[in-house]
Amino acid sequence: MSDIIRRDPRAEWIARNRLHPLHAAMQPEQHSWMGPNGVIRKNPHGIGFIGPNGIKRIDRSGAQQGGASKRSAAVEVQLPLHQVPAPAFYISVVPDMVGGRLSSHDRDLLGLAHQLAGKDGAVLAVVFGEHKENAFATAGVDRLLVLDGEEFSGYAPEQRVQGLRAVDNQFSPRHWLLPDSRSGGGELGRRFAAALGERPATRVWQVKDQECIGRAGAGLQDLARPVARLILAAVECAEPVSETRHEALPVELSTAVARSLSRIEDLGAVAVDPAAIPMAEAEFIFSGGNGVKDWGLFHRTAEALGATEGASRVAVDDGFMARDRQVGASGTWVTARVYVAVGISGAIQHLQGIGACDKVVAINLDPGCDMIKRADLSVIGESAEILQALIDAVEAYRNEAKRDAA
Repeated sequence: MSDIIRRDPRAEWIARNRLHPLHAAMQPEQHSWMGPNGVIRKNPHGIGFIGPNGIKRIDRSGAQQGGASKRSAAVEVQLPLHQVPAPAFYISVVPDMVGGRLSSHDRDLLGLAHQLAGKDGAVLAVVFGEHKENAFATAGVDRLLVLDGEEFSGYAPEQRVQGLRAVDNQFSPRHWLLPDSRSGGGELGRRFAAALGERPATRVWQVKDQECIGRAGAGLQDLARPVARLILAAVECAEPVSETRHEALPVELSTAVARSLSRIEDLGAVAVDPAAIPMAEAEFIFSGGNGVKDWGLFHRTAEALGATEGASRVAVDDGFMARDRQVGASGTWVTARVYVAVGISGAIQHLQGIGACDKVVAINLDPGCDMIKRADLSVIGESAEILQALIDAVEAYRNEAKRDAA
């Protein structure tokens, strides 16, 4: 068995969220603390465990029922299982699955589907092609349908519409939910609505009292209409599922999907200079702060990774980065899928600006800074050594890929 210590980002998030119902169970038992005069205080009643004869025993090693074992037991709390053996109806969700994983927008959409499904309905997620996601159960998926095949790969909206029509014929969902995004969900939803002859509700940010409320008038007005069968939802349309886990049972189509004669040729992705991507639209941001001492090495690392460069306010004020590269409440609010913070301690304004990022990686010397607490993955060490190791790893990976291709 590996001795590597694995972190549980979800458990850490619950431990920080005082409003979560499992917050108290995630709190480690504190046996010592520093008093106001700098003297370490200990709680003699909190150390140990009750023996078989009812006598309290002290376990100073923490190997038995006290100490560290209580903390590990708190981390392994299981969420209640939500089951729908015989669904009365289905709520179908077609997530974007950018990079093969659920995005924060997808999770918001699944949260809205869970609200519409209630106790009698089931949430059916329709995924195209191969994916890397293993957390469908905790995201609120009751049934999972994967439409895999070469005809669905790449940019194939017409063939995907044919797949969705086959799902509609077999499961007859009460509602269809797609993300109103630029990652494909907005276009696919409108094409699918035209194929079904439905009038979709677009840019929906709230569903309440049998009404869809969507943005209109360049986002300055709200438009309310009865709940449509096909809903294109915006970001933060609902709270993601966090208090239950679901079965995510795999289902299949009973009939083959009809092939459509494609009128679109996919020529692949177009190479884009990461420096030309606006900060608010960047998917991968490599951000530097006061802890970066070698900015030349920082720029080389960002170029090797193909990431968009960002910076903290301190780095911008010191002149190392341009003002339009500043991330935070006083700069640009970013929604990157991956955000790497190098030498950034984590001021409250900066943490606000990266609140919508999916994955945060922190590189810092201080293991107790706020950025380390916010990060999903932390690397403690000198930034220059870590950045050079990143460049070497990327070059080795690319050289191996070239040898395999040859």
